Amino acid sequence: MRGISKKKYKEMNLYDLICTAQEDNYDALEEIIKREQKNIYASFCYLGAKKENISDLTQEALFRMSKNIKTLKNPKLFKSWLSQIVSNLFYDELRKKQRTLDSVSIDSYWLNDENSDNCILHICDNTTKPDDKTLNKELTDVIRETICQLPEHFRLVIILRELQGLSYEEIAKITKTNVGTVKSRIARARNKMQECLKPYLH
Repeated sequence: MRGISKKKYKEMNLYDLICTAQEDNYDALEEIIKREQKNIYASFCYLGAKKENISDLTQEALFRMSKNIKTLKNPKLFKSWLSQIVSNLFYDELRKKQRTLDSVSIDSYWLNDENSDNCILHICDNTTKPDDKTLNKELTDVIRETICQLPEHFRLVIILRELQGLSYEEIAKITKTNVGTVKSRIARARNKMQECLKPYLH
């Protein structure tokens, strides 16, 4: 793999990147980090971590991923494995501070500031009218606030399902519950969100 250019790594699928990184290839590992860091940051935002801790938590998650990636026996399970690192790290932080999960607004993490390194998601549609753009931003803010206000166990499963894209079985393993419980929690979380979004749905 020494002759592979960095451009080639960008074109590789995640499975091949992981296999290559497990062979002590730093360039492959660097590409994985670039692909995953924003998603990890967003996960901590949605989980309700304090703003001042999110960057440190993200860096620690990436460090643990890099340090332990060779222990991952099945690269196809990478997303689930990484989500387990994120959730474990978050709950370790909660236990360390001996506090309960707060319901907070995370609008400040998502400011549409092109100069901000922490800007994760944007709603961009240059073809829409100003009124439509305002409604889109308002809807996005409501979705974020609604997720943050969900009970802890509902919040985690909806993030793992909708943001991380994990299967019910993978979520059940991470949360140490059964698939039925996972499906029930996701359904209830979605119902709660639907109630809050009714005024915006036509």
